[in-house]
Amino acid sequence: MTYKMDQAAEARLNDYFDTTIGSLLRDKRQRASFATYALGILGEGERKSCEPIAARACGDDELVDNVHNQLLHFLRSSPWVDQPVRLAAARYGIDALTKREPVTAWVVDDTGFLKQGKHSVGVQRQYTGTAGKTTNCQVAVSLSVATRTAHLPIDFELYLPVSWTEDPERRQEAKIPEEVVFQTKLELASKMIERAVFAKIPGDVLLSDSAYGESHQFRENVRVLGLDYALGIHGPTKVWVLDAAGRRRGGAVSAQHLALTLGRKAFRKVTWREGTNKKLSSYFCFRRVKVAADDGIDPVRHEEVWLMMEWPSGEAEPTKFTLTSLPRRMSKKQIVRTTKERYRTEQAYEELKSELGLDHFEGRSFPGWHHHVTVVLCCYAFVVAERSRHFPPSAGWQEGHDALSCAA
Repeated sequence: MTYKMDQAAEARLNDYFDTTIGSLLRDKRQRASFATYALGILGEGERKSCEPIAARACGDDELVDNVHNQLLHFLRSSPWVDQPVRLAAARYGIDALTKREPVTAWVVDDTGFLKQGKHSVGVQRQYTGTAGKTTNCQVAVSLSVATRTAHLPIDFELYLPVSWTEDPERRQEAKIPEEVVFQTKLELASKMIERAVFAKIPGDVLLSDSAYGESHQFRENVRVLGLDYALGIHGPTKVWVLDAAGRRRGGAVSAQHLALTLGRKAFRKVTWREGTNKKLSSYFCFRRVKVAADDGIDPVRHEEVWLMMEWPSGEAEPTKFTLTSLPRRMSKKQIVRTTKERYRTEQAYEELKSELGLDHFEGRSFPGWHHHVTVVLCCYAFVVAERSRHFPPSAGWQEGHDALSCAA
């Protein structure tokens, strides 16, 4: 898929920077720096950080240092607020997407930013799925919205380990605001969800993996905020199986044990969408359960939910387990399709990093990191909106397209 910007698209981009985003920036210099940095993010070039962006933006080598310093000031010290800008970008992208198809879900996930040194804010040796191991990195939690064919990340929060939040010298060096305290990834995710609910972002169900789904408190918070959920859990998590009347049958058993006891014959094949080369399908089994959480609450008061168990063809045992509050009236196929939406977030991460330089920020400050991420989110929202305008939704268009050439 390729799409080169025509005059109409260029006019939309200029209006986007001047009006949608520009109206939220303090003055002409901020708007100019934002546009210069954003065009550098959207344009060609292997590195999307201040120095190479400044070099590409200048026709005069003698001006490069001045532009470089302006961009550094814009990111590190310029007093503009990230959240209103991110929200404006989110609404811009969502407005374009929902002209074709509705937002079906929100997705919480986290990603790593691999680093070599120890001075980038939030960096330490920690596990990240990006590398699949413990390594020196920053970790950020994201919130995305999803339609049937597109994902749009709308918010990020940088995870700050205790080694940063409890170190006054590091805090001062990285310009971490006084009000920022240690928060778990679950707390960061909850904060973004609350912001999105307050902003009336469309979407009815939250999706995430077991890092979030294992938390009874997180599941409860999602429900209190008015959302359904489909959240991964681990195989050892214990549940009570319910009969047709909603009564517990026997003692608590692990999700893994339940699936093995039911056996392969209880699993049915479900195809949820077209992939790049073939239909995506697996084998699933559903049971009504209550989670046997050791939370001090009477088990009778726990919510009745679906336990979705997946046993892919060729596997010796079930591999994935999901708790979902999605209603009984939904078909099993609809539930599978909705739940599987979260796996496409990895593609959005790949585009954000490889094409828009999400992980290219070379500064060390807390404000700088967040300003960089905000600009990248604004750029991605514009790209997603342009795709939606020029390419009709289909089950498989996202796979194998020509990255972000529509913005180059």
